[in-house]
Amino acid sequence: MSIHVLKTSSMVLLIAGLACLSFVSGQEIKTLAEEYVESLRGRAEKGDASAQYDLGAMYFHGLSVPQNYAEAVRWYRKSGEQGNARAQSSLGLIYQDGRGVPQDYAEAVRWYRRAADQGIADAQNNLGVMYAKGQGAPQDFAEASRWYRKAAEQGYADAQFNLGFVYFLGQGVKRDYAEAVRWYRRAADQGIADAQYNLGSSYANGQGVPQDYVEAHMWFNLVASRASGDDQKKFGDARELVAGKMTPAQIAEAQRRAREWKPTTEQESKEAIQK
Repeated sequence: MSIHVLKTSSMVLLIAGLACLSFVSGQEIKTLAEEYVESLRGRAEKGDASAQYDLGAMYFHGLSVPQNYAEAVRWYRKSGEQGNARAQSSLGLIYQDGRGVPQDYAEAVRWYRRAADQGIADAQNNLGVMYAKGQGAPQDFAEASRWYRKAAEQGYADAQFNLGFVYFLGQGVKRDYAEAVRWYRRAADQGIADAQYNLGSSYANGQGVPQDYVEAHMWFNLVASRASGDDQKKFGDARELVAGKMTPAQIAEAQRRAREWKPTTEQESKEAIQK
């Protein structure tokens, strides 16, 4: 099951991005970062939940301050206890991974739930993963599917893949290959490699859709072109297997579709679902 990682604020990312610009001197970046951290710390110490979250993110990623997971947890907690959903989601992942704190799945679930109840899609997906694995809560595939769906309907690609997978397996929901394909497609359209591979397999095997080697080849080609190592071989072998059942004209058409494919954004996916 796919699980999501921590996000950072736009200002934190801006400071990191400046370091990549050749026309901005190192001293200018250092001065800007120091001024920002000083301002941020002042607001955080006065109880500003957003500043507390941003400061926690800077400590977590080691941006303009020494990386310090324990300090990141301290500021995330201050923010999360004030109801900042982003900080709550971050604390969930930190407790799940055990960075800066002892690993504690039950505590991870507690923080994920607080963020998920506020509609944070990555927390909803991650909470679903915890239920699916029985980590920090009794294993409950139906509950996992419920949280995957909440996130998937917001356009969240990892959750769309996870929801497709539970429909394929029939875990917590009635097995439905067509529904699996529907969610695989939404995740595949956003570039999720496992979803592209599973969608290609669905077309190759005629599960949930009519068998279509052209579509299968296109998806296998897309995922293989972006993979490396063992995954590249796995995806490439799948592509060559279906190619052996196709005419040259069909292969050319599949390659054309792969060249013209463009990913959709999370927002575009959400809007398409809501139509």
